[in-house]
Amino acid sequence: MPWSKEDYPQSMKNLEPRVRNKAIEIANALLEEQHYEEGRAIAIATAKAEEWAENHPEEK
Repeated sequence: MPWSKEDYPQSMKNLEPRVRNKAIEIANALLEEQHYEEGRAIAIATAKAEEWAENHPEEK
């Protein structure tokens, strides 16, 4: 099931919006292309999105 900015896993609710959006993007790609189970895709996507945010700070 693809997720969106309005409909995403409960475990992503406390993420900063830009991190959550990246996690949604990654999780959808993992589910579509690599056939991970939802729980595993969410965990991987959250970790990768947080890593992405650290390496791509917001411009002020």
